[in-house]
Amino acid sequence: MAGKTLKRAPRFAALTGGILFTCSILLSAATADVTAEQAAFFENNIRPILANRCSGCHSKDTRASGGLSLDNRDSLLNGGKSGAVLVPGNAADSLLLRRIATTDSNLRMPLGDDPLPSKEIADLRTWIDQGAVWPQKTVSATAPAKDAAQPGSATKVLYPRPATAEQLTWFEKNVRPILVNRCYNCHSDAFKEAGGLRVDVGRSIFAGGKSGPAIVPGSPENSTLMKRVTATDPKRRMPQETKEPLPAAEIAVLERWIRDGAAWPDETEKPPATPAKILSRYDGLRSSHWAWQPLANPKVPAVTHTLWPKSDIDRFVLAALEAKKLTPVKDADPAALIRRVSYDLTGLPASPADIQAFEKDHSPQAYTNLVDRLLASPQFGERWGRHWLDVARYAESTGPSRNIPYPNAWRYRDYVIDAFNRDLPYDRFVQEQVAGDLLPAGTPAERDRLLTATGFLALGPKDVNQRFKARYQMDNIDDQIDTVTRSTMALTVSCARCHDHKFDPIPTKDYYALAGIFASTEDFVGLTSKMGGAGLQYYAPDSLAYMSSAAKLPPAPAQAVEQLKAAVEKAKKAFQAAKKAAEGTTPGEQQKHQLEDLDKAAKTLDVELALINDRGDHGYGIHSVRDGKINDTPIRVRGVEERHGPPAPRGFLSLVQFADQPKIPQDQSGRLELARYITSPNNPLTPRVYVNRVWQHLFDTGIVSSADNFGSMGALPANAALLDYLAQDFIRQGWSTKKLVRQIVLSRTYRLSSDAPPAYRAIDPANHLLWRHEPRRLESEEVRDSLLASSGQLDPAHPEGSAAMALRMIEIRDDGPAVASILAAADRSEYRSVYLPLLRGETPRQLAAFDPVVQTFVSGQRETTTVPTQSLFLLNSPFVNRQAMILAGRLLTKEYVTDSARLREAYLRVLGRAPTLAEVAKGQKFLGRYAADWLDSHPGTPAANVSHAVPSVRLEGGITAGIERSDGLTQDQEIFEVKPPMEDPSLAITPGSAAQAAWGAFVQALYGSAEFQFLR
Repeated sequence: MAGKTLKRAPRFAALTGGILFTCSILLSAATADVTAEQAAFFENNIRPILANRCSGCHSKDTRASGGLSLDNRDSLLNGGKSGAVLVPGNAADSLLLRRIATTDSNLRMPLGDDPLPSKEIADLRTWIDQGAVWPQKTVSATAPAKDAAQPGSATKVLYPRPATAEQLTWFEKNVRPILVNRCYNCHSDAFKEAGGLRVDVGRSIFAGGKSGPAIVPGSPENSTLMKRVTATDPKRRMPQETKEPLPAAEIAVLERWIRDGAAWPDETEKPPATPAKILSRYDGLRSSHWAWQPLANPKVPAVTHTLWPKSDIDRFVLAALEAKKLTPVKDADPAALIRRVSYDLTGLPASPADIQAFEKDHSPQAYTNLVDRLLASPQFGERWGRHWLDVARYAESTGPSRNIPYPNAWRYRDYVIDAFNRDLPYDRFVQEQVAGDLLPAGTPAERDRLLTATGFLALGPKDVNQRFKARYQMDNIDDQIDTVTRSTMALTVSCARCHDHKFDPIPTKDYYALAGIFASTEDFVGLTSKMGGAGLQYYAPDSLAYMSSAAKLPPAPAQAVEQLKAAVEKAKKAFQAAKKAAEGTTPGEQQKHQLEDLDKAAKTLDVELALINDRGDHGYGIHSVRDGKINDTPIRVRGVEERHGPPAPRGFLSLVQFADQPKIPQDQSGRLELARYITSPNNPLTPRVYVNRVWQHLFDTGIVSSADNFGSMGALPANAALLDYLAQDFIRQGWSTKKLVRQIVLSRTYRLSSDAPPAYRAIDPANHLLWRHEPRRLESEEVRDSLLASSGQLDPAHPEGSAAMALRMIEIRDDGPAVASILAAADRSEYRSVYLPLLRGETPRQLAAFDPVVQTFVSGQRETTTVPTQSLFLLNSPFVNRQAMILAGRLLTKEYVTDSARLREAYLRVLGRAPTLAEVAKGQKFLGRYAADWLDSHPGTPAANVSHAVPSVRLEGGITAGIERSDGLTQDQEIFEVKPPMEDPSLAITPGSAAQAAWGAFVQALYGSAEFQFLR
């Protein structure tokens, strides 16, 4: 998708390299010799404009909207995503001035505010035309002043504020009541956070909202709060709830309060002390719990039956068995073994030809060659990438409350699959996902790949309907902490968000030490939060990263833009006219539908116009993260966002400390250091956890059965020495997943049969000692892919993108047309299941019956249930019926001339083995009786016909064909089109003959068997 688009183009073309070069020369000349008059003009006329009008959105201390910072002249010349914004000596060609002076309110800066006064525009024009001098020895427009209360400063104010007892008493008596009575309805916890500002919390009012700092202590005339309560324009004057201005006496109180320094009580709380009982337990666990101790170097044990082991893994297993006076069961037969290893390594069944060739090859290298071929196949990455996507809680939408699509999430999916196919070392794999944006990239393509990797952090569930930005941020940070620590170290760190961990030695301060790292990280996922938002209000294109190739795209033709504007106006007028005509009447169903259609058409066209030049909407976005404003974050008392304790210095877990662990620089978030801390060979948890996950995927149960929890409430390892041996060897082998998998599947332990002698079950019922290979049920993706593979309909290609990439970053409703179109596309797809669109809360219907992964949390271990709906799915699903009929048609071709040959092929394709003589006889009897019954109940149907070809349902027109890009609906609108609750019934196939009906029924019976659903 790197070279393809859904449409076009960036909003502004970047300026050429020649202009930038010229700018750099002018910069050097301008700053080298600044006259006193120039310096005075800048300080008195220009810096206040940048500070008061621009720094709220364009500063490293705020959010650098659009990638643009106006902190100094270098960043101003470098520009942002729209290219350079300043051409010294040429105001007319400077994007900065054009955006300030434009009459288009959608483009004019400051965005959403009144136009700048003509004098300020004239001053900026003069400054640019005279070379845009910026005195070197002055502080930047947004740099913190030495005195935070210095009059005229528009910087973020330090909090808590210094104040005397008398000032605080006066504040509580005179100022607080005004804020409560006049402001709380729009700017407080109890109601909302209009404009991103709250006035009920000190740290919020001094930090300010979208318009920048609300208060400049000591300077009422420069304080936004005073400007808004004294404004003469009723549209800008606060409070907005009344047409009347604030009484003069109250304005005077606020003015005096700010001029005297804006005293505010220190709301910092002292966190509750950790109880002595918990501290004592912490000390004991740190020194005794197995998981947190350094990796051991266990010796390979001696065994009595020296001829049985094929590897050191076998010796560890056999030693444990011999201690219980047990011996392993016999080896698996070739058919069972090739079926097992094919599914475990690729997620797909072996072909009949491969099964027959393996059964005939008795050479010592036959199995090794098979394993190496499977490891080298591209299907390995698809299977093992899916395992990691479970852990990464991968999905293509936000999920709760307002389900907003992630149209570019598929890039992360492809990154993961590619990483496993390339056998990217696991330590590097983790580092790229936690801190890829901070790693060096030699080429634009590598930069894109590393940014994509950080989708691991960005693509979590998000409650964009959260009314308070601070709570929204902390909830996202909590998701990131939980994902990183649980996936890599199997620790439940998030339990310490509200209080010290009850079971593991993870104090709350450790949680907030990690939280500081992620609070110093910006989500570049393209979303913002808003209570009760609709349409594009959740989409934030300035908070989305872009592919390197996006900058080369041309803008949409001006004629197309004008035509679309005209269409929007026409559609809006048509809707308003119909709405007016319906006033005073009770509209019928037809009129309701008409109004809905007109409203949806107008909204759809409006969105098209808004996004006509949006690079993210045209397929060039990357959901990622980047370093933001660096700061330690305060402990939240009891996890409540508004109850701040002292700051927790950014750092790692005190639970796992080791020599030479990374140190976090003061000017960096610490994410890169966290990634290196996690993947250090001295960190005992990371290799243990990953080796255990790999073992679990190959044996159905890990050496530690609680794969996502290595804490004190998790399970103990069934063979601790084997776990540490594998972890040490994993590090020695360069953190290679393929080498680890190969080592395990080549062991004789892996090749055991699934026989279960009763005496063994009495001694070790859970098979902890691995005296046999435990059967496992196929996962939901394996069931679907096997059905397609057996019928010959599976498309092995790696599709470019996902059906969900066509969606806009606009809310989708579970009963709306966008979701219905996505589920319908999934029904029709014949690609592997890992490529199906995966919206949170909207599981593809062909996967739903067999316990698909929950996409909200880290899932290193899927649930496995046995319920009636699974059998009903295999009996009644149009999709299953279709595959059975297609396979029946294949079996009835001239290639297979006898029923015995057909039965053999059916068994090999579905069950991975040849039928016994008894099964052949039983199958022939079933087929004869079923065909006769079919003819009786379907008179006139031929007993057989010449052609049994079935038309393909492969998606025509690309993977996004037929997708509704958005619903065009809001939460309170009635839905007339409800998504079908079940699969598309047109997928089912009516038999063309009695023979096809009989063979279809027989194949479907094989699909419904336990032998098909389970690996042994």
